[in-house]
Order: sequence, then structure tokens, then C-alpha cells
Amino acid sequence: MGFLAEAKHLIKANIRDYGMYIALLVIILTFTFMTDGLFMSSRNISNLLDSTGYIAVLAVGMTLVIVIRHIDLSVGFLAGFLGAIAAIFLSQMGMSVFLVIPIVLIFGVLIGLFNGFLIAKVGIPAFVATLAGMLFFRGALLNVTEGTGTIIVNNDGFNALGNGFIPSLMEINGLHLLSLLMGLVGILLYIYSEISNRRNKAKYGFEVVSFKIFIVKLVFVSFIIGYITWILAGYNGFSWTVVIMLLVVVIYHFLATKTVLGRNIYAVGSNPEAAHLSGINVTKITLFVFGSMGMLAALSGILFTSRLQSATTTAGTLFELDAIAAAYVGGVSSAGGVGKVTGAIIGAIVMASLSSGMNLLGTGISYQYMIRGGVLALAVIFDVMTRKQRA
Repeated sequence: MGFLAEAKHLIKANIRDYGMYIALLVIILTFTFMTDGLFMSSRNISNLLDSTGYIAVLAVGMTLVIVIRHIDLSVGFLAGFLGAIAAIFLSQMGMSVFLVIPIVLIFGVLIGLFNGFLIAKVGIPAFVATLAGMLFFRGALLNVTEGTGTIIVNNDGFNALGNGFIPSLMEINGLHLLSLLMGLVGILLYIYSEISNRRNKAKYGFEVVSFKIFIVKLVFVSFIIGYITWILAGYNGFSWTVVIMLLVVVIYHFLATKTVLGRNIYAVGSNPEAAHLSGINVTKITLFVFGSMGMLAALSGILFTSRLQSATTTAGTLFELDAIAAAYVGGVSSAGGVGKVTGAIIGAIVMASLSSGMNLLGTGISYQYMIRGGVLALAVIFDVMTRKQRA
């Protein structure tokens, strides 16, 4: 099989995995052309990634929730409420940021476990249980912010999470050295991971792509990582939001692909009854996924509150829908059992890129919502069609 023929076959056979990357590339090229390069400027890319952070973190957790055939509608206002709690602890109680963050994350875990308990043990449908949670936390957010309407956070350490950047060891031709080093480490880790996966597949007799295709893939992805790093290094470097987002992706990607727990999550999503009969504790898996979702909602609330440097009465509005949209655009299947953590991040960036590009073009907010809705509908249609083809 020739190189082009094999590449075409590879894309066709893995269209679910590659489709979102192709879509993102088309969006980037389109907006770059239509804005005369402004879309890919260092400032815009940095702002785009920073504004994506709190939704991307939610999308990672939402992907696992949808994988096990559930949904969580409470995460938006839960993030807003816990962000307000963090603001109260910092501003009104004078607590240390190093104490506030773990406390708020623990609150998120406990609330997520309670949701999981209602769903796995009591038997309440996830839609109903989390809808009740959404209403409850919306009221709770209004309750804690009704005195002033806005709780200002003056803690510089906390606010740096949403607005600050990692320090630069030194600058080389205006480029932040530490950001460049982080990009280089990222490329090396990616290459090592891909080579290791290829060796393991070959060792156990699984099919692998040709060496030429493999090298092209390594070069292409490494170029993308390097190019984004170069763009960010030319502005203020990596922001703390981006660093946190990348850490979440790395940890959850490892969890989902390299651990027994991750395999059990996908087994439960593929067929809960068969997973139960094979000895997997479906209840524990459900509790873990919702507990994890609660923790990521708390982290999202912290990032959003620190970005605004305040807690407001409207914090968290529509966060859950943006996270669900990012998960579906990123390739998660509504039928369960299919979806990648890395896909959720790409989905979040796709949706944020659409908003950023349309803002630069001056597109009306009404049209923006309609276009984003159309993209989400296309993603679900794409999911249904690919499942029918495989069947």
C-alpha cells in the first residue's frame, strides 16, 4: 500500500479520532485568513487558551461522566458556588490560599460523591439528580452573594491562577526561556509515549501503522506543539491556567488509558450489565466518576473566580452546557463507552476558537449561539453516523 493510500485509509478508519483535529485546523486557517493573521497573534492565542481553561477542566470530567452513560447538569452552578466559597474564605475570613484551594476541592469531591450516591445507590436518574443539584447550587450561589452582589478577591496569589504567567528564567530574542523548555519537554514526552505505545502494540501482535506514517505523525504533532509554544513564548509565556489545564489532561489521560480503573470505566460505559457480571463494581466506578467530576467543578470555579478576581451572582451560568458541547465535539459517544480526555480538550478549544474568531469578525451574539448550536448538532450527527457504519 502506497504512502498516500495508507494515510487515506488510516484517516478513514480513525475518522472519529482525527475528525476533530481536522475541524480545528479548518477553523484556525479560516479565521486566520479572514482576520488577516490577527487570530493567530500571540495575544489572541494566549487569551483564547486562558478563557478555555475553566471549561476544558469541566469537559474532562464530563467526558468520563458521559462515557459511563450519565450526565451532570449541576457542575456549572456548583463551580460558581464553590468559587464564591473560595472568595469568601479569602476575602472575608482571611484564610491562606494554600488552605482554601484544597478545602474547596474536597468540598467538590464530597458533593460529587453525593450525586453519585443518589444515582448509583438510590437509583435516581442522573438527569433528575443533577438537575436538582443545579437548582440547589444556583440558589446557594445567590444566597452567598446576595449581600454585595459581587465578592472582590484581593489575594494576588489566588488571582494569579487565572491571570498570571509562569516566571521566565530569561528571555532569548524576546521569547520566554522557561516556556520554550516546557514545550520541548512536552514534545519529548509525546515522542516517548508514542514510541512506547508502538512497541507494546507490536510486542503483542496488534496492527501498527507503517514507519513512514508513524514518523509523519510524530513530526506533525511535534510541530504543532512547538509552534503553539513559540507563539505563547513570544507574549508572556505559559499562563498558570494553561499549566493547570495541561496537568489535568496528562493525569486524566494516564488514568483513562494506563490504569485498571480507566479500563473499568470504559467497560462500564460499553455494557454496565456485562461489566457487573465480569466482577467490576459498577457502583464504585459511578461514585469515582461523579466524585472526580465534583472536584473538577471546584477547580473550574477556582479558575473562573481567579480570572474575574471576584465571585458574582451569575458565575457558572451555562458552564455545564459548554462542557457537554466540548465533550461531544471532542468525540465522546452518547451511547457510552467511547471518548478521550484529549478529545475533550480539543473540543473545548474548537468551541472557544469559534467564539474568538467570530468576536474578531464582529459577528452578532445571536448568530454566534446559532453557529455553535449547529456545530454541536453536527458533532452528534457525526457520532451517530460513525456508529452506524461500524455496526
